Amino acid sequence: MANLSILVVDDNETIRDGMSTIIRKMGHEVRGAASGQNAMKILDQYGADLVLCDLKMEGMDGIAVLEEIRKKSPETLVIIITAFGTIEIAVDAMKKGAFDFMQKPFSQDVLRTKVGQALKFRDLSERNVRLEQEIDVLREDADRETGFMVGSSPAMKNIQEMTKKVATGDSSVFIHGESGTGKELIAKAIHKQSPRVNGPFIKVTCSALAEGVLESELFGHEKGSFTGAIKQKLGRFELADKGTIFLDEIGDISPNIQLKLLRVLQEKEFERVGGTKTIRVDVRVICATNRDLMALIREGKFREDLYYRLHIVPIEVPPLRERKTDISELIEHFLKKLSIRTRKKFSGVTSEAMKTLLDYPWPGNIRELENVIEQVMVLADGSVIKKEDLPSFLTKGADTPMLRGALGSKPLNEILDDIERELIKEAYTKANKVKTETARILGIKPSALYYKLEKYGLL
Repeated sequence: MANLSILVVDDNETIRDGMSTIIRKMGHEVRGAASGQNAMKILDQYGADLVLCDLKMEGMDGIAVLEEIRKKSPETLVIIITAFGTIEIAVDAMKKGAFDFMQKPFSQDVLRTKVGQALKFRDLSERNVRLEQEIDVLREDADRETGFMVGSSPAMKNIQEMTKKVATGDSSVFIHGESGTGKELIAKAIHKQSPRVNGPFIKVTCSALAEGVLESELFGHEKGSFTGAIKQKLGRFELADKGTIFLDEIGDISPNIQLKLLRVLQEKEFERVGGTKTIRVDVRVICATNRDLMALIREGKFREDLYYRLHIVPIEVPPLRERKTDISELIEHFLKKLSIRTRKKFSGVTSEAMKTLLDYPWPGNIRELENVIEQVMVLADGSVIKKEDLPSFLTKGADTPMLRGALGSKPLNEILDDIERELIKEAYTKANKVKTETARILGIKPSALYYKLEKYGLL
């Protein structure tokens, strides 16, 4: 159990100092206030987990202090100190939100017991809040098992072997690969095979959030720290304590967030937005990107020191077009998996349809393949996928003028770029230039689409 930050409020200096000494010997941080007004100033500046407040004081009495604390900081516990024979007032204080009360005179043992009870209650409350927020996060990031680790190609076997080796330690892992290649599943595989398996796996998609929102998501915020901050929120780093945090699309974070992230990696500590309390965490960091961070470093858009903190164990995930021997296994996997969602069963794919699927370059990688298989299963009749069941962009692709005579005229990566550009243009037009719909058609994330639209000058 962590120690408390405690404020003792009493206009009697001898009592105030005596209580503070006892509490300090228990290992807690203590501040004293001689009046209710002074107590509110200290709370505004430093905050407190627990306030022990005398009932009878000049000016602002204990009930007024209690009511003000309940408005400003409802998570702060308050113990009211009353004189002998004022049980009715003490009960009233409890109804107004006091955690407990003590009657004067009280012994040192009673004081220690009351503080100890407050400590246990605070720890239980924080655990409940943490569990509730963890559940919310896990619901948002529900594990959609997609089969990205399916495959027996040399590249996939190498990645599967690497995840086992990497899982045993705590070093930062840097996963690089195109959108849709399965970077998140690799991160989850590392976590599930690690000693942290019983801890949380928390994901943050860095490109999906504005800088201010991302800062709050990563590090949390205190109530009132900005407009709309109606209650305290634990950040993803805090929720990932004793577990793993997966920072997806790390190449898209701002310089300000990069600096804060560097501090967490170096010192394992941070403060919530609007807070002063330093929070220490034990978290393993796995990050992923489809961008060239070294190029971003040369452009001054990514910190070199942060890159080397993250890039301890690199894992390169090849695109699907470079491991086509995995396609048949993935299709078999998706046919089984998607039979529940589509309420249809397919036993396989004809050789002609398989040849078409193998010939396609899959710019959206495995995510695109899964989307195509699901679309076919929904629309096709029969129990075997035939060539005529496949989307037109697959069956017509081999006959397009773009590919006639292309081999030998350009490097493969340029030919594939040409194909990807044309497919994105076609989808963009089909979607009436609605980017979210375009991304859905292509089976890629909106953030990846924006990058590609900019890359090919289609914006």
